[in-house]
Amino acid sequence: MRIGICPGSFDPLTNGHLDVIQRAMKLFDKVIVAVAHNESKLPTFTLEERLDLVRNAVSQWPSVQVDSFDCLLVDYAEQVRAQAVVRGLRAVSDFEFEFQLALMNRRLNERIETIFMMPKDTYTYLSSRMIKEIARLGGDVSAFVPVHVQQVLMDRLSARSE
Repeated sequence: MRIGICPGSFDPLTNGHLDVIQRAMKLFDKVIVAVAHNESKLPTFTLEERLDLVRNAVSQWPSVQVDSFDCLLVDYAEQVRAQAVVRGLRAVSDFEFEFQLALMNRRLNERIETIFMMPKDTYTYLSSRMIKEIARLGGDVSAFVPVHVQQVLMDRLSARSE
């Protein structure tokens, strides 16, 4: 079975993330969306909340599994017997950082490949950070995130402002 991992913080999940996951589904028998447990990033949503948001969004795709990890990505890939890590590249500015990560992961475990995928052009500018900023300033994020993510994000931001 060919297994690919789509790792990230998903804080929150965007339509760009979903686009890359759907593209990965065409290449792998199973795709694991691996939510990183990294509290140093000070996430807006807890790990469990992010897992729930992702699970809700991919529930209609039987070949997609949602999990979390708090170790080296290549070690996690070995644990789940994955062949590749799938990373989305939005723009040239992402490439240098992602390329360095891919080279380091290869040095740590050359069995695990990294595949870069570009999202649809309509999602190339999306980032979770940008989505949170737009929402925080009262902008409409409905075109950028699934409906359930938009609602949870708006609820979280309104609770913080009270």
